[in-house]
Amino acid sequence: MRPVAVSMGDPTGIGPEIALKLIADPRRDAPVVVIGDAGRLRQAAATIGLGTLPITTIPSIDSATATPGVLEVLSETELPVDLEWGHVDSRAGRAAFQYVAKGIELARAGQISALVTAPINKEALRLAGLPYPGHTEILAELTGTGEYAMMLVNDELRVALVTLHESLSSALTRITVDAEHTTIRLAHDALRRAGIPRPRIAVAGLNPHAGENGLMGREELDIIAPAVQAARAEGIDVSGPWPPDTVFMRTRAGEFDLVVAQYHDQGLIPIKYLGLEHGVNVTIGLPFVRTSVDHGTAFDIAGKGIADHSSLLAALRHAVALADAR
Repeated sequence: MRPVAVSMGDPTGIGPEIALKLIADPRRDAPVVVIGDAGRLRQAAATIGLGTLPITTIPSIDSATATPGVLEVLSETELPVDLEWGHVDSRAGRAAFQYVAKGIELARAGQISALVTAPINKEALRLAGLPYPGHTEILAELTGTGEYAMMLVNDELRVALVTLHESLSSALTRITVDAEHTTIRLAHDALRRAGIPRPRIAVAGLNPHAGENGLMGREELDIIAPAVQAARAEGIDVSGPWPPDTVFMRTRAGEFDLVVAQYHDQGLIPIKYLGLEHGVNVTIGLPFVRTSVDHGTAFDIAGKGIADHSSLLAALRHAVALADAR
């Protein structure tokens, strides 16, 4: 298969470390090329005790050999050696963006089978003059994708989000019939491409008890229910709005295949409660497969050799499965 590209993420966070550990992990069974900074990876390897791991700079994806136990890197930057671990830095923010942009370029050209991203830091992006709240928005803009959503996946639960990285007050204004309907449709299409022929989708309400028929808010009646009805008219097996305090449990028990959540924390808290090491972030609606870890840059432990790469391994496995299904 064509290699999977892994963008290194913020160079001052745990991205370099988990990329190194991914390559060294004997459970990895897919060819990987890291997009990042060769010098930073060598510096990280020496810092965390993986100095014997071979790190080879390659000029292009076509030069990749997929040699087991060798980290092949497309080195897009030459970062200074004094860049501090665990600190927000505009140079790191700019570099992290470059790695993602290169991955998007390769994916759009069909040179890689999927793109997997290590974590970036939003403040570092802002300091670099890049006003993106997260990976999802970068991916959407650089691919010209108008309809997209974030889907979080682990072994027990799938969640798609109507709104993304914004304040709760802002998110409430973006929960519309069109946004709701689009997220339902994108989730349905994504699950079908993943091999579920007739996905069962549950939509979480916004208010306690799904609004109690208007007693606790009218969003369920005026926004969510009409979107559900429109999606059902298109043949999608979707139901709701369901009370948000029980619908995730019901889905985990097997009643549904996915929950459409209304805002970031409503959907991510259940996923992350089940274990950060198992979570995978999938951007749905893109013209290629993209997955990511379900955690941040972890500046507090960067450069200490204790970061867990399990989520990156899970993201790689999920990317391969999605690419194969396509």
